[in-house]
Amino acid sequence: MPADGLVAARIPVYRAAAAELGALPAAEFTGNGAFTVEERAVPGPEGAPDVPLLICRPAGATGPTGVIYYIHGGGMVMGTNRHGVSDMLEIAGDLGMALVSVEYRLAPEHPHPAPVEDCYAGLLWTAGHADELGLDLGRLIVAGTSAGGGLAAAVSLLARDRRGPAPAGQMLICPMLDDRNDTPSSFQMAGLGLWDRTCNDTGWTALLGDARGGPDVSPYAAPARAEDLSGLPPAFIDVGSAETFRDEDVAYATRIWRAGGVAELHVWPGGCHGFDELAPHAAISAEAKEARLRWARRVLSS
Repeated sequence: MPADGLVAARIPVYRAAAAELGALPAAEFTGNGAFTVEERAVPGPEGAPDVPLLICRPAGATGPTGVIYYIHGGGMVMGTNRHGVSDMLEIAGDLGMALVSVEYRLAPEHPHPAPVEDCYAGLLWTAGHADELGLDLGRLIVAGTSAGGGLAAAVSLLARDRRGPAPAGQMLICPMLDDRNDTPSSFQMAGLGLWDRTCNDTGWTALLGDARGGPDVSPYAAPARAEDLSGLPPAFIDVGSAETFRDEDVAYATRIWRAGGVAELHVWPGGCHGFDELAPHAAISAEAKEARLRWARRVLSS
């Protein structure tokens, strides 16, 4: 990524820096033959373009498999359905699951509700074609990282409120949840790390425009705005202690508990935003990945 902070004028620069990964052919995600991989363009929200999906299925599966429906990060302004897939395929491979990664329209060209509605449309298509794809919807996990974590939380809210597919769990990895950008950790980490307070302001303003931080922001844009967090699938939430999203993520887990829900929260000491990608061989990264795998195995067996 570029060294300078993300401001609106530099969104194209950040996108260009991420373009190489986004251009990888689907065949790069077979895991040395462990998965069959295909791409589909499926119907998007009414009146909107099709939604691109990257679909990875266990090559040796003899019956329906569980599926991780994955939503990539990128601050709402960058990324494709290739980003974050390799790490998520490790979990899918260990559990014998399929993975469907969705590509959504990006802000500011496509503000809310375009990104979350694209993600929900992709989920509806996946659920509606479960038999064709060989998927067991009883073992569906909605997952996402950073902005994708926020979108995964929003998709879980939409699925609850629209009586859509019922995930067995939601895996929210350092999720971007609160447009107000006013927590102690957002001030504490100003000017520090991969995604600081300025970057956060840029991402949320791209998504919401002048509404950012105001009284009328939808919970399907910023899940921290949801008044009711009851009736949601069990959540896994993890975040570094040294990152902007720390306090909003802790608050979200706390509010799930207060609503009578189930959440497993990990705050990784000393972890910055994206620490497991920046230092994948560090002990803390290995522990974080193992905790996600353990949670997924447990939630799928309950």
